[in-house]
Amino acid sequence: MKYYILTMIGIVEILIIAVILIFSIILHEIAHGMAAYAMGDSTAKDMGRLSLNPIRHIDPFGSIVLPGILLLTNLLSGVNDFVIGWAKPVPVNPSNFRDKRYGDAKVSLAGPGVNLLIALIFGLALRIFFLKSHNIPEGTVMVFVYIVQINIILAVFNLIPLPPLDGSHILFTFLPKSFDQLKIFLIRYGMIILLAIIIFFGNYISLLSNWVFKLIVGL
Repeated sequence: MKYYILTMIGIVEILIIAVILIFSIILHEIAHGMAAYAMGDSTAKDMGRLSLNPIRHIDPFGSIVLPGILLLTNLLSGVNDFVIGWAKPVPVNPSNFRDKRYGDAKVSLAGPGVNLLIALIFGLALRIFFLKSHNIPEGTVMVFVYIVQINIILAVFNLIPLPPLDGSHILFTFLPKSFDQLKIFLIRYGMIILLAIIIFFGNYISLLSNWVFKLIVGL
């Protein structure tokens, strides 16, 4: 009976994390589309991607399969490692940007920026209100903690300067022409390098994310 209760708690926790992760990723993508629209590109808006409807954004592998595997692995192993995922990229056309020089970097920063903003809002709420009161249900605190943690991880992860992540667009914006060969190399092998980083250095992403969490929440 005790094992059954613990298992049910684990399943409920996974579902909560999954919902938070999916909507955090969706807000990340909507931020890209809205930033592009503000820069003069209406591609995402015209294709109906500035919507909170998950069906318009969900990538079967990045939004469901990979996060699900990571969540189940964490539950079975008892190790609280980081969970990551992605949605279908919001379509943008940089040729429509009013700012041709820095437009791509600005649009790319919008996604991680929104995740950090979400983490700040919920993290400061934890710091100012919840952790100073004993009348707040533990479940509510847990949900807020997960919102902060997941959005910090999404921001930190997406700022890694490797394709196809947002950090690569920011890097390529400021790379001089003399580094074109490096750009070509990263475009060609970026995903392989990224997978290696996740496998071998994922704990460092967790450590950095935990440091940012403590900085915001004060724990």
